[in-house]
Amino acid sequence: MDSDRVVDVEDLRFTYGSGRYALDGISFGISKGEVFGFLGRNGAGKTTTIKVLTTLARPASGKATVLGHDVRHGGKALRSKIGVVLQEESFDFTTVEKSLDIYGVMWRIQKKERERKIEELLSFFELEDARKKRMWDLSGGQKRRVQVAREFMHDMELLFLDEPTVGLDTITRRKILDMVNEKTKDGLTVFFTTHNLEEADYICDRIAIIDSGRILANDTVSALKRSYSGYKTVEASFSHDGADVDGMLASIPNIRIERPVNSGEPFKLIGPEAEETVKLIIEKSTKNGIRLEWLNIHPVTLEEVFLKAVGAAES
Repeated sequence: MDSDRVVDVEDLRFTYGSGRYALDGISFGISKGEVFGFLGRNGAGKTTTIKVLTTLARPASGKATVLGHDVRHGGKALRSKIGVVLQEESFDFTTVEKSLDIYGVMWRIQKKERERKIEELLSFFELEDARKKRMWDLSGGQKRRVQVAREFMHDMELLFLDEPTVGLDTITRRKILDMVNEKTKDGLTVFFTTHNLEEADYICDRIAIIDSGRILANDTVSALKRSYSGYKTVEASFSHDGADVDGMLASIPNIRIERPVNSGEPFKLIGPEAEETVKLIIEKSTKNGIRLEWLNIHPVTLEEVFLKAVGAAES
């Protein structure tokens, strides 16, 4: 294994016994100090991959080495070097403060150091007012903050974060991402899953896109965007919505149309010929008596890379 390589996965397969592979021959590597993003839809295989790499599930075939340990045999030694925040809510009868302290005891941290870290984490994650509350009395966002905070009670070489910011407000989410980024400067490696592609764009050095248990793309964020650089998004808003607009846009060739989810949002038309698309929108809206209120072109985003990769796999 490359001395700089923290995770090595080769042709890994896993099944829950249904006859279908939840992981179907995936291969990738993660280098030290990297934030590695793992993107995919629900059921794509993200959490299953984490469970295999953290020895919570045994692979059917293939190889997986984490921090120099084979996941099939080196579980105890491996688990002492990693942190894991899974999607499942932990069941805890204690108070927030006690929960953090128990984690410190589990990792054999001396009392004075535990007390220092507890105060630091309560402050950072804005949990001071909740320190004496029992876990079941917390809001969903507060519970998630405690889950993430606990892992920072101990030092680790590799941190697995499975949708760590779900239910968090924008400010707290950004603070956690910045904290993770800061820790990587000291050599921490992070395996990060998220549905928030803007979040992935902000924090990840490299990204793999997984769908139906197979990896569709794997590269740096900038390289993935360059590989889809021929595609741009045209955003357009009109004076009214309805069948007239839908029909008009449907007649424009070589684009994928995303209708607005909320009132006031624009249509998104994604394709390789943005200038031609703009020209046709102007011509057709004028011809059909539909007033064009706003028009904009922007370069490809990580969301569009994801949609194109998944869309190509389905076609």
